[in-house]
Amino acid sequence: MAIIRPLHNIYPVFGKNCFLADNAVIIGDVIMGDDCSVWWSAVVRGDVNAIRIGDRVNIQDGAVIHCTFEKSQTIIGNDVSIGHNAIVHGCTIEDEVLIGMGAIVMDLAVVQKHVIVAAGAVVLENSILESGWIYGGTPAKKIKELDPENRQFFITRTAANYVKYADWFKE
Repeated sequence: MAIIRPLHNIYPVFGKNCFLADNAVIIGDVIMGDDCSVWWSAVVRGDVNAIRIGDRVNIQDGAVIHCTFEKSQTIIGNDVSIGHNAIVHGCTIEDEVLIGMGAIVMDLAVVQKHVIVAAGAVVLENSILESGWIYGGTPAKKIKELDPENRQFFITRTAANYVKYADWFKE
């Protein structure tokens, strides 16, 4: 059973049909929408500030979602995939975004709608990633425009698939 803990009498809140893996950790001021999933060894730690997560968000194995005390909360929109071992810290991720495996998104960065952050990329503090692009590297830079077919294949399909995968573990 997932570790779900209040902090300062603030309990995490979950929408309908969420899947929390056995060793996922969700703490404190976290509000999660419907059809979300938090996979093995992932941590969503709303201890020092708020974390708000939309619908159909998957936080894959080993990912960490955190924020910064008295500085920045974390806001994640709808249909977002946070790849394995990614770190999303005190930033805003708008709707329909894929954060690649091992990527890092730092405080006060804004990742606009329809963006892919490539595996291993580092999005620096206060960065704004413009809608419709693939970003990669350290620090993350525009690599290529995101065409509608790739947006559908990588972003929309991944978010929908993780809702399906989560259902496999509820049987």
